[in-house]
Amino acid sequence: MQQRPSRVTADMLVGQQRALQAIAQAQAVPGHYAHVFAIVPAGCEPEAMFSAVAEQQQWPAHDLHDWVYVVNPVDETQPICLHLPAGSARAVVERLWALLDTEPDNRAPLLDSLQAQFNWPPLNRYLQSISDKKFEDLPGNELANIVVTQDSKVAWHYCPRVTEADLFGEIRLQTISGTVSSELHLIQPGALLKANGGTLVIDAEQLLRQGDYWQRLKYILKRGEFSWQLPEQGAFYAPQPVPVHLKVILAGSRALLAQLRDLDADFANLFPYLADFTDHYPAQLSPVANYFQYLSYLQQRVEHRPLTDDGMHRLLTLSSSFTEHQEELSLDTLRLIQLLQEADAIAASEHESRINTDHLLQAVSNDQQREHYLAEMSRQAMLENQVKIETKGEVVGQINGLTVVTMGGSEFGEPSRITATVHYGDGDIIDIERKSELSGNIHTKGVMILMAYLANLFAGKDPMPLSATLVFEQSYHEVDGDSASLAELCCLVSALSDTPVRQALAVTGAIDQFGNVQAIGGVNEKIEGFYRLCKQRGFSKDQGVIIPRSNQVNLHLSDELVESVAAGEFSVHVVEHVSEAFDLLMQCPCGNATDSTKDTLFGRINKRIRQAQHQEIIRRWWQFW
Repeated sequence: MQQRPSRVTADMLVGQQRALQAIAQAQAVPGHYAHVFAIVPAGCEPEAMFSAVAEQQQWPAHDLHDWVYVVNPVDETQPICLHLPAGSARAVVERLWALLDTEPDNRAPLLDSLQAQFNWPPLNRYLQSISDKKFEDLPGNELANIVVTQDSKVAWHYCPRVTEADLFGEIRLQTISGTVSSELHLIQPGALLKANGGTLVIDAEQLLRQGDYWQRLKYILKRGEFSWQLPEQGAFYAPQPVPVHLKVILAGSRALLAQLRDLDADFANLFPYLADFTDHYPAQLSPVANYFQYLSYLQQRVEHRPLTDDGMHRLLTLSSSFTEHQEELSLDTLRLIQLLQEADAIAASEHESRINTDHLLQAVSNDQQREHYLAEMSRQAMLENQVKIETKGEVVGQINGLTVVTMGGSEFGEPSRITATVHYGDGDIIDIERKSELSGNIHTKGVMILMAYLANLFAGKDPMPLSATLVFEQSYHEVDGDSASLAELCCLVSALSDTPVRQALAVTGAIDQFGNVQAIGGVNEKIEGFYRLCKQRGFSKDQGVIIPRSNQVNLHLSDELVESVAAGEFSVHVVEHVSEAFDLLMQCPCGNATDSTKDTLFGRINKRIRQAQHQEIIRRWWQFW
């Protein structure tokens, strides 16, 4: 029987209605082909969570029994398996001993009493086989081994560590006078038999690391019968198989689910129910008041000091920042527990009876101090001009893109210098990252999309006689993702139009073929990375970032950065179309792509294209002549 963690309540299940409904539906359906795969986010505590689910839903006991192995009166090496009413095994074994201690001629009253008290067909059949035997007449030195006894109507078990012994159990061996053998007391049950008749929750990743265990589990679930793995050494010993009737919940990640569905044909049949637990609470769709029940669970779990009103407000703000969405709150239990534990320790060191905003912010600052060493080293290289990043002035064909760098287990945002040059050619854009095999597939796709946008504008009727090269300068690792495509397009337009770009602005955003700016990931890290560099160099009052408008809902910036924006030291611009970004970066209207008479960005590009086309015509006539 699973031991539940103390003080676990259903409050930790706030926001999990979809997953709870799936599990309830699966529990209501009997049969071998109605098991569950539960997607468990990394920040959840699986054992505590499933304990709360079992308590809330009162998981049914489909076929709950005690399981006892008794000596086979015919063959010592093949013990007989008895299933008895739940909780009755110990009493039955005591009565069996009493029966065998009584002379066969005097057993009739005991047999009648035993059968009347435990009127169970498997037991009655066994009593008939030993009704005229004494213990000395039975083979071996043991009568019975109570393998599993159930004391509750709600049976479930969690198996976080999957080994042969932990999941399936084992038959141990003993050596006596050089002879290797096994006996009843050496039959040890695993989680599968302990949960038999109820629900078994298994860590899916642990299970699948051992392919043989996964195949064996599938075989057991299909047949509804558990057979013992025979010992590799020693004498033959084969206890009778155990009928199995239980509900299995595999707890794992979404990536693991995808692999199982793709690679294992049996999986979808055996596990048709998906319980999708989430790590965020949609405050825009559900009452925020319910979230306070979850915070109450966290307080029970951590046993931290109560929060002040401003501390509670700050906790909600930080919880929302963990989701990177302004209308969602985090259900990442472990991350919130770590935050509250550290804040509580800080409050204790200051002899405060309550946790306030400063304690929470100090906990966050401590975490950043621990994690941001590589980010500081990278930024120092920029401050020393070892990595060239301009934050002032104007340059043609150069722009600051915003990237998220993953290095040594740390993630941080920083600017990256992107440059472009233009030359006579056939309209091709040479992506140096791709040529040097440093471009990921998504980045390559982004470059092809911006090529399509430019071709749609300037090469609709005639070939474009200009080509360009594009590169991330001083980048020595693979570049992937399409979040730099807006910056790359602006850089190319600058080079094509010979119009300088403001280096005080850094850009992030993806684009489509029509120039619409689309959302990207890591927006907060990217903004903070450029802000830190500008601050250490000294603000010029015109520095800032350009991001997609659709990412506005994802903004969770530090108090320091927000204050700088309010003071006019730094700015955050949102755009929906590339033309807005062109205007901010190059301070020149786009104009008409087919009009070369006006001094606009597109006019300058069109004029340059026509000049190149004219030179091409002259060259061809000269060659012909």
